[in-house]
Amino acid sequence: MYDIRNIAIIAHVDHGKTTLINSMLKQSGTFRANQEVADCAMDSNALERERGITILAKCTSIIWNDHHINIVDTPGHADFGGEVERILSMVDGVVLLVDASEGPMPQTKFVLSKALKLGLRPIVLINKIDRADRRINEVVDEVFELFMALDATDTQLDFPIIYASGRAGFAMRNLEDNGKDIIPLFELILAHVPPPRGNVDAPFSMLITTREYNAYLGRILTGRIHSGSVKVNQAVKVLNRENNLLENGRISKILTFAGLERVAIETASCGDIVAIAGIGNATVGDTVCAPEISEALPSLPIDPPTLEMMFSINDSPLAGLEGSKLTSRVLGERLAREIEGNVAIRVTESPNKDSFSVAGRGELQLGILIETMRREGFELSISRPRVLFKTDEQDKRLEPIEEIQIDVDDEFVGVVVKSLSLRKAEMTDMRPSGSGKTRIIFLGPSRGLIGYHGQFLTETRGTGIMNRSFYNYAPYRGAIEGRRNGVLISNEDGVASAYALWNLEDRGKMFISPSVQVYQGMIIGEHSRDNDLEVNPIKAKQLSNVRAAGKDEAIRLTPPVLMTLEQAISYIEDDELVEVTPKSIRLRKAILNPNERKRASKRSES
Repeated sequence: MYDIRNIAIIAHVDHGKTTLINSMLKQSGTFRANQEVADCAMDSNALERERGITILAKCTSIIWNDHHINIVDTPGHADFGGEVERILSMVDGVVLLVDASEGPMPQTKFVLSKALKLGLRPIVLINKIDRADRRINEVVDEVFELFMALDATDTQLDFPIIYASGRAGFAMRNLEDNGKDIIPLFELILAHVPPPRGNVDAPFSMLITTREYNAYLGRILTGRIHSGSVKVNQAVKVLNRENNLLENGRISKILTFAGLERVAIETASCGDIVAIAGIGNATVGDTVCAPEISEALPSLPIDPPTLEMMFSINDSPLAGLEGSKLTSRVLGERLAREIEGNVAIRVTESPNKDSFSVAGRGELQLGILIETMRREGFELSISRPRVLFKTDEQDKRLEPIEEIQIDVDDEFVGVVVKSLSLRKAEMTDMRPSGSGKTRIIFLGPSRGLIGYHGQFLTETRGTGIMNRSFYNYAPYRGAIEGRRNGVLISNEDGVASAYALWNLEDRGKMFISPSVQVYQGMIIGEHSRDNDLEVNPIKAKQLSNVRAAGKDEAIRLTPPVLMTLEQAISYIEDDELVEVTPKSIRLRKAILNPNERKRASKRSES
């Protein structure tokens, strides 16, 4: 029988959680000596590998010196905070990673606050101590100040510190030690993290933390066994948060984690983190338990969504050419599956049944969902993001406020402060952060930050770093100026010609190349002035003996501005949509017909 420890690795984005877990898996003997392993083996999702971030929380486990250590890799982005909150409810300890150069960042504060509220006692791991620009002692002081600011208890303030390099694969308790391997981290986890508590003789109960679907096993539910034990073919029932009975069923499969793989077992007991199959309707936050239990296990409230978009079917003239999932029924079924496992997303169907309001934590979270769906074959029309307002007892309008941490070279401080001031953000702190850089903290409305990241990178010439996290709701701060330029709108259906685009270059920047299929109402570029302009991008040169077709070869076009999905979503205005298909991202007007568009504009003005 193994001695169990359940821990989560928490940190800000890109501070090295997944890389550290890789080293722990290798040095515990989980991988064979000659086994090929990806750099971030825990990031199994294709989008995670492409973007270099963790999106979904994942479990793994190692066996070290007769100890069974269950480890959970959690996302660092606040947009995926729903994952972090759920995971922390099933562990007994956390390892807080902090970069030896960057120090505590906004998401460090976010994930640490969740852990402290649950009464967990973190282990602080200063990572990347082999960086040339490390400032280890200052970072330790900043971590202590962060614990103080988050009202940590005296016990939590007495946190152990370990110094490590996840990529190099070593950890040490003292900076004077000679770091050779990750063993000191294993020893500290066993000494500091308590074994799971619970009554193994009580009736079985387990809180569902994550949910997924398997083609062979059906719905797979992962969680930690709170009490008792469970075995294959055992009769159980499911209770929701309100203690209502959802269903009765039997456990058809019990899976435990061994390295990166799942292994079927016959029985599991109190303290184990397992995945079970055989339950048809249970979802995240529900309790699977023995028939004699009448009260569900408490589940944490999840922070509410702050941003919403409208998802609707693609009704453009090019609909159906690239995707296979085109109807509102299929779209609704897909979104229903998403909210069963993703508690941070809320979906509401429109009265006319052809579109859905999808609310989430931020642009990144919703952008990931859209990107996943387009890869599954969906064609969608996406509206401009809109923040969700609240009202207080005096019926005052409240809006979500975010804490924005900016790290920029000193020369760009002025332009960044000016831009964020125009977006109604208030500066709360500014101090030098070494090597000619300045760290600035703002509190600003979420709606003012929609689409700002691209402008921020332009203003700082790609060198600035911006991190955001939800702060609170505060009184509405007034109107914010939107996009200053109008757009160029196609007034014809057809194929764009080089000749037409060349003649339009003095009107503004193009979003398309020659030979691209266009349609009436499609946005093909940005106007150099503040009004929208309808243009003909398919116009061909009239040929004659003097004006020969061969002279088109002399045309030299400026390369078009190609937008990513997130850039396109943040660029559009309220009367525009992003058309998303498996192969294309197009911008368009919500109303394609120009006459109908003008009538709608007049009605809105009157």
